[in-house]
Amino acid sequence: MRIPALLQEKLENGKVRCLTCQRRCVVFPQRYGFCKTRFNDKGTLYSTTYGLVSSLSNNPIEKKPLFHYYPGSVATTIGSVSCNFACPWCQNWEISKVVGDDQARTARFMTPQQIIDFAVRSRVQGISVSFNEPTLSLEYALELFKLARPDLYCMFVTNGYMTDDALKLLVKAGLTGVSVTLKGPASMVKKFCKADVEGVWATLALARSMGVHVEVVSLVIPGINEDTEFVRLFVKRILTELGSDTPVHFTRYFPAYRFSIPATSIEALEAARDIALETGLHYSYVGNVPGHPYENTFCPTCQNKLIRRHGLSTIENHITDEQTCPNCGEFITLYPPMNSHA
Repeated sequence: MRIPALLQEKLENGKVRCLTCQRRCVVFPQRYGFCKTRFNDKGTLYSTTYGLVSSLSNNPIEKKPLFHYYPGSVATTIGSVSCNFACPWCQNWEISKVVGDDQARTARFMTPQQIIDFAVRSRVQGISVSFNEPTLSLEYALELFKLARPDLYCMFVTNGYMTDDALKLLVKAGLTGVSVTLKGPASMVKKFCKADVEGVWATLALARSMGVHVEVVSLVIPGINEDTEFVRLFVKRILTELGSDTPVHFTRYFPAYRFSIPATSIEALEAARDIALETGLHYSYVGNVPGHPYENTFCPTCQNKLIRRHGLSTIENHITDEQTCPNCGEFITLYPPMNSHA
């Protein structure tokens, strides 16, 4: 469960700089970094959670959420423990807040090949690293993706706070899709998550430039990031920096961990979705509201319903073989393109 960290820089007096995530922690000897998954043992940084799997299940790709990436497919999804953010509303806090000796007690050891064998037996189409922050499982994910390709697609559900070097290694190994949660405005992310949101925007731009399919998620929290002024700035930046065909998901928050604010109103989610479309984004969704009509995909030109979803599953898909709307001929963004192979 302990292997040398792939990305590290040795410093003076036995200190080591971790280069896995954008915190770039300087870790003193016999100490952990912020995420509690990187330990400095006598001047060498080790990953302490290699192979620790806290969660293993087969999920619809729509659960990530990814609506334009292999729609209707199923991915074997794994999670480990801990996180490099400090969000007090964490929806997966039972595994993301686990540190120290509890890490091994919370999870079981599985090799990358065991995960692939499980996926093959399950006859799924892809591999997803999710539940907690997958960047912390960098070394494991790289081995997993190399075994998975080309038969299975590979994707991350992430906060996007990885270094450029980590992202490049993942893409080289086979990463083709990411669902990235943007927590909110800079001041809020700094206060609650103890992070710099500009780093997440940089990851999004780099991923997009490398051909990775990107979908952006906003967990809408009352009093934190549901303000219409912020939503307008948020979607305008997505439009400017990532493009009009970038899907955005406004998902419902529920009280969890150390946050007791009441759940997001459906009206706030609908308002955010409408603002995104009015701003010029082609695909905007409401999430964590099963059966809501805005979890369907509509043609951005004629509003014809193209993909009908319910309960995180695709029920109907009317996009043509030419990847267009059958009503007006508008091209619909999907990954991979329907005339190509993964």
